[in-house]
Amino acid sequence: MNAVDFAAANLTRATGAGLDPHEYQRVTGELADLGQWGEVLMRAAHGHLARAEQAGTAISAGEHCQVAARWFHVATLGPNPEHALAAAKADAAMGRALQLLEPGARRIEGSGFAGWLRGPADAAATAVVVPGLDSSKEEFHDVTTALLRRGLAVFAMDGPGQGALAATSTVTADYHRVIGRVIDALGVESVGLVGLSLGGYYVAESAAHEPRVAAAVTVSGPFRLDWDTLPPPVQEILIQRAGGEEAARHFARQVDLSTLAPRITCPLMVVDGGRDLIPGVTNGEPLARLAPRGQYLHIPHGDHLLGNARPDWLPAAADRLSGALT
Repeated sequence: MNAVDFAAANLTRATGAGLDPHEYQRVTGELADLGQWGEVLMRAAHGHLARAEQAGTAISAGEHCQVAARWFHVATLGPNPEHALAAAKADAAMGRALQLLEPGARRIEGSGFAGWLRGPADAAATAVVVPGLDSSKEEFHDVTTALLRRGLAVFAMDGPGQGALAATSTVTADYHRVIGRVIDALGVESVGLVGLSLGGYYVAESAAHEPRVAAAVTVSGPFRLDWDTLPPPVQEILIQRAGGEEAARHFARQVDLSTLAPRITCPLMVVDGGRDLIPGVTNGEPLARLAPRGQYLHIPHGDHLLGNARPDWLPAAADRLSGALT
């Protein structure tokens, strides 16, 4: 895929992460070839960090740091020899942004996870936002904002093989063990989960095993993976995140919710886009059908992560999760 096509394919994902579409098109328009992706996008991130240093108020500085974090994260989605550095810089920039904009935000880390807890200290309930294969806690800006507006505390996290932890850990199919440690660290009796892309599998797998999951939403999550028919770019990312091809194949074989779906007893909303057609990935309709309290929302024009259809699902998903929790 050339640079123009790759940038176009990631437009709705980038804007869903909170980047201005005009700036995104302007920055990616500088790409002479796709190999420059990391260099050009990290340069845009550093530009926002420079503006933060020159800003006249803490609010403006924090906003620029927040945008820089998103640029650093999107820089990890394409070819980038400094992938680990970009992820670390995204983490640091988001930490600086929250320090300036939301001093009450808390950094919480444990075995296999790290993230930020935001929202009121006396929130009636807590939601956890779980990223996917190559996403991170810096990506799903609009999901976190929607949940915060509904009065929830929100923990946006990186897990094994994700975001800031990608350089030091590998993906795990037993994600419920991570979620269990997250709930312990948060010190709450129960949580709601929102998982996006592969995070949708992580959320469903966790809901099937962890009784403290009180409600769940999956967005573009796989019901099952077939390694042999996955597109080569997806295989390559999975090999990187799993630590080798054999580990990646083993992981893919484990991603199958056939026997777990009937064990998900909490309210579950499954969101899919009709234009999200990835070979080797079975979308979420069987999950919603087999889960005792599953609800299926299919948006015909939605792409992967439904970044092109936010009004069609995000308010409903946020309402359903917050309603089930509170």
